[in-house]
Amino acid sequence: MESYARKSILITGCSSGIGLCVARDMHALGWNVIAACRKKKDSILIQENYGIDSVVIDYENEEIIHSGLKMALEKTNGKLDVLFNNGAYAMPGAVEDIPVDSLKQIFEANFFGWHSLTKEVIPIMRNQGYGRIIQNSSVLGFAALRYRGAYNATKFALEGLTDTLRLELYDTGIKVILIEPGPIRTQIRQNSYAHFKKWIKWEISPNKLSYEKYLIPRLEQVDPPMDKFELMPSAVSKAVIHACTSKNPHHRYRITFATSIMMILKRVLTSKAFDSIARRI
Repeated sequence: MESYARKSILITGCSSGIGLCVARDMHALGWNVIAACRKKKDSILIQENYGIDSVVIDYENEEIIHSGLKMALEKTNGKLDVLFNNGAYAMPGAVEDIPVDSLKQIFEANFFGWHSLTKEVIPIMRNQGYGRIIQNSSVLGFAALRYRGAYNATKFALEGLTDTLRLELYDTGIKVILIEPGPIRTQIRQNSYAHFKKWIKWEISPNKLSYEKYLIPRLEQVDPPMDKFELMPSAVSKAVIHACTSKNPHHRYRITFATSIMMILKRVLTSKAFDSIARRI
């Protein structure tokens, strides 16, 4: 097996799910993995349970983004081969029920914080003459679905910014890559319920019936059965590993059958036809 002992990767959102899976798999390949978590207690657990170096990076705090990256670079001798921006959360709710302050907050965590960290990493990679910036987007970064407006908005924004960055860094040796997962078995649905309860006043919403019949029952499922389109985080990890190690990585990695189908439908259908399908999902 090829040795990656001198290669380094900073991964955010590693307390569970995709981030933790990628961190463990890259560590097993011999990479120098720095697994970042938003909370100190999760960072300690990763170091104790998996022997992986960890730092604290909270996308909603500029100072902690800066200090976390500084600590990560101390563990990589000032160099960084790959940045994998991953940590994010969802806030379910109809667009008309989303308070502006909640939208500002989710953009801090899912978009502005990513941009802040990426801006600090780019000069390092420019000086090296190489590097890879991998952004964990979503099928919801190009296909809108009901009650996912806040998350849709952050991922649509991420896709546009990332595509632009890739064009601008074309001749720098820095490769910019999007990961677009569909349904992946993580804790994002359970975690999103707290944000829903904090921000969405569903009891007085004109969408009350839809919340009661459709959305809340889904959010309250603790361990729902695997959906036929759903995959485990290892599917994302496989794509990230290819994006990190291939000489010519793809610009986009579409993960799950659902993501591929949605992309095809977006390309071949009219907006009205696509909407008629999306309304049923």
